[in-house]
Amino acid sequence: MAQIANHRNTVASHQIVNSNAIAALRMKGDVAYDALQHRPVAPRALAGLHGHHPQHNGLLAALPEADYARLSQHLEFVDMPFGTTICEAGEQMQYVYFLTSSIVSLLYETADGASSETAVIGYEGIVGADVFMGGGASLHRAFVKSAGYGFRIKASILNEEFARGGALQQLLLRFTQALFTQMAHTVACNRHHTIVQQLCRWLVLSLDRLPGDKISMTQDLIANMLGVRRESVTEAARKLQDEGLIQYSRGQITVLDRDGLEAHICECYAGIKKVYEGLLKN
Repeated sequence: MAQIANHRNTVASHQIVNSNAIAALRMKGDVAYDALQHRPVAPRALAGLHGHHPQHNGLLAALPEADYARLSQHLEFVDMPFGTTICEAGEQMQYVYFLTSSIVSLLYETADGASSETAVIGYEGIVGADVFMGGGASLHRAFVKSAGYGFRIKASILNEEFARGGALQQLLLRFTQALFTQMAHTVACNRHHTIVQQLCRWLVLSLDRLPGDKISMTQDLIANMLGVRRESVTEAARKLQDEGLIQYSRGQITVLDRDGLEAHICECYAGIKKVYEGLLKN
């Protein structure tokens, strides 16, 4: 709980690339100057800045060209440092976040401060499904567990786009169904399966959203997200390390044998993976 608790009151203070970035790019000759300096930077300018583009997000990449062009006008590029709290449970979300390289954990917290992770979101999805599903207020605390970048859009604008129907609405509804499926499997796994199985599921779900085989995370934070004692995570991690599946050192886990990890995982991961693989196929 220690490190997460330190960030409880850290509301997302994202660095929005706006007029300053446009001015800098103008000097470099990378993009034509736009007199409307206060509107979000165009996606092509952002790609030049950080090597990131909105279509690195799976949902945005799957949109028809016309829908994407209309939506992209309203996107703002954001830096998402580790430990940032995007929103607290019960807060009205002002923005919805399309993730590209960051990973966000959705946490459910009890009145006495205990918490557990109910879902993890990466480049395949968005943070803020509560907005277009009619609630507006977040049901979870959204916590950046792996630093990276993303794009945000005002909740009011996304709601207008969602109301149009069409491809965006269908994609967002399918993602929400996949998210609910992940939550259901997570609840069942945390209740019925061993700590080793839970840890393997957690590691592989993180790997699915990372470009490499390294996960920066302390055992304290993992224990908090799984809702178990730190000693249980230490014992499970030691077992996996003794089997040559992972290497753990100073808050960094290196996965040496993903297939070996998957051999330990219960059926929960397969159920989650199947739904997410079908998310963008249609």
